[in-house]
Amino acid sequence: MIKNPVKKEQFVKWVLVAFALSSLLFLFLIFIFILFEGLPLFHKIGLKNIIMGSKWAPTKGSFGIFPMIVSSFLVTFGALVIGAPMGLSCAIYLSEYSGKRMKMFLKPALELLAGIPSVVYGFLGVIYIVPLIRNYIGGSGFSLLATSIILGIMILPTIISISFDSLMSVPKTYREGSFAMGATKWQTIYKVIIPAAKSGILASFILGMGRAIGETMAVIMIAGNALRIPTSILDPLRTLTGNIALELAYATGDHRLGLFSTGVVLLVIIMILNYIANFGIKRKM
Repeated sequence: MIKNPVKKEQFVKWVLVAFALSSLLFLFLIFIFILFEGLPLFHKIGLKNIIMGSKWAPTKGSFGIFPMIVSSFLVTFGALVIGAPMGLSCAIYLSEYSGKRMKMFLKPALELLAGIPSVVYGFLGVIYIVPLIRNYIGGSGFSLLATSIILGIMILPTIISISFDSLMSVPKTYREGSFAMGATKWQTIYKVIIPAAKSGILASFILGMGRAIGETMAVIMIAGNALRIPTSILDPLRTLTGNIALELAYATGDHRLGLFSTGVVLLVIIMILNYIANFGIKRKM
């Protein structure tokens, strides 16, 4: 038992430091493992042949992942087009229009969306979204459009939560000054509050993009998993995460290394998005 208060404080401090460093250690080990497994194929095949290659046939020596990179970004962009306006609108309503009771009910309910397993979203997409697209728009239903809709719903908790916090952090004096100048409530929101919170809102969009581009199970269930660049919102596709999840169980040799190379590319993309988001948050602060 440590009786000296100073020593006790130091002990607690170093215990907390150890826990903090352990989380960084796990991240570092994951990063090193993926690099160790994925880089040999980049050296063997060539970075350009993998990233810019258009054909994925590992058993025949073709490891091009460009169609999957494009598909991942198209799906992410589609999810952002659907989720960003909806999420920002919800955040504005919660921060500026809803009453205290409504806010206490709605915010936790919206954040519960983050706790729903992705396989449930995929299941709902297969049961409802895919048949609706097939019957009323066209195509097989397993498409870029269906995937974007599901991912747009899945990124809502991220966008709503961060955007809400950003809007609430705008000082009340900004609102009061705008009202004093004769502006309406919507003019105040549009001209004053949103510009003041734009860095945090942008960060929420970028983090939502990271969530969408890293999603796997729901994408596998509704994307159609076609190894080509979609030319229409009704075309099927395959993302980077879907490619890894679908083939890793039976991949061996260079095929397995190719999947780890896909993981390296995906990791770099997500790290860049997170860096941009953190940069935006720091600018806000």
